[in-house]
Amino acid sequence: MADVEANARRRAQGKKPAVLSPIAVDMVQRIDALFAIEREINGPSAEVRKAVRQERSKPLVLDLEPWMKAQRAKLSRNDDLAKAFDYLLNRGPAFTLFLDDGRVCLSNNAAERALRWLFAGTDRGGQRAAAMYSLIISSKMNGVDPQAWLADVLHRIAGYPAHRIDELLPWHWKSATAAAHRLAA
Repeated sequence: MADVEANARRRAQGKKPAVLSPIAVDMVQRIDALFAIEREINGPSAEVRKAVRQERSKPLVLDLEPWMKAQRAKLSRNDDLAKAFDYLLNRGPAFTLFLDDGRVCLSNNAAERALRWLFAGTDRGGQRAAAMYSLIISSKMNGVDPQAWLADVLHRIAGYPAHRIDELLPWHWKSATAAAHRLAA
């Protein structure tokens, strides 16, 4: 949206700052106000956080939706800011969940970082893990036992013809054992 800090760095370096949308700057300020409250209540119990959020954050959030809708009407359909507004407006209940539960964080950044590093160790490892998760879920969605599929594919893949590799994808896969039984019959 509006990277005010990046513009300040550009100015400090003697570079020309980027043009910032006044609507984007206003939105960033509104979100920053919510995060400022979150920084103040970091540490106390969930009950205390919920009480503060109800008193201080909820009015800001309630004001945000009509403001966003009014600003959204001024933007073209393909504008990046319009897409960001649409994203948030379409996820209202998920966005406001933090108001009613002091255990819920305003952002999921910490959870995403923890998951990425817990299982992957690096960004590249995270990309590989995401690809594996997708294949495992795809196998489940296609009625294939993920463990049997993965064991079979890892056993066969090194000697498998590259032009037929798609046969090993979960939606095309037939285990070597099943294939051997069909040939023997």
